[in-house]
Amino acid sequence: MNKKLSILINGLIRENPSLVLLLGMCPTLAVTTSVNNAIGMGLAATFVLIGSNVVISLLKKCIPDKIRIAAYIVIIAGFVTLVQMLLEAYVPALNKSLGVFIPLIVVNCIILARAESFASKNTVLDSMMDGVGMGLGFTASLILVASVREILGNGSFCGIPLFGEGFQGATIMILPPGGFLTLGIVIAVVGVVRKAISARKAGKEI
Repeated sequence: MNKKLSILINGLIRENPSLVLLLGMCPTLAVTTSVNNAIGMGLAATFVLIGSNVVISLLKKCIPDKIRIAAYIVIIAGFVTLVQMLLEAYVPALNKSLGVFIPLIVVNCIILARAESFASKNTVLDSMMDGVGMGLGFTASLILVASVREILGNGSFCGIPLFGEGFQGATIMILPPGGFLTLGIVIAVVGVVRKAISARKAGKEI
């Protein structure tokens, strides 16, 4: 149980894909103009991560080494297609808002990296927990960045107005420069916090 919990926390905190490993920067910058988009993208990626990790772990001994990356992409593409069909059927507005970034999950470096570095080398249950941890970590980072951008840019959260009608949002926050600025600040803050925690742990050990 401790190992499973450690794998889960690893994706959420220690190796957060966006804020620590700096993977998946494209969707992180592109879809974080609103919290709704961030949640939708994060959950879609989480579903694909869990599904692809489980299947790749199950088939790892059957996939020839020379074609493993191609095989991983085919498996991932199957789950992405399923996600897109579900979004089109049940949440068409979100599917339209996320646009091309749903199909691009197929080549998302977070998912390919976990398939190659973890799922292909570990058990099914461990691979599933890794998918959950990494997916939720990615989702949390998207929501964090999107919250800052939406509140400062539109004065709302999940589309719900937070301030009066006279509020003038900082338009730059919902434009690409605002995405870069917000993401950079968030990554810097996370880095400082992690460094402080590491220094504190080192001091206790001494």
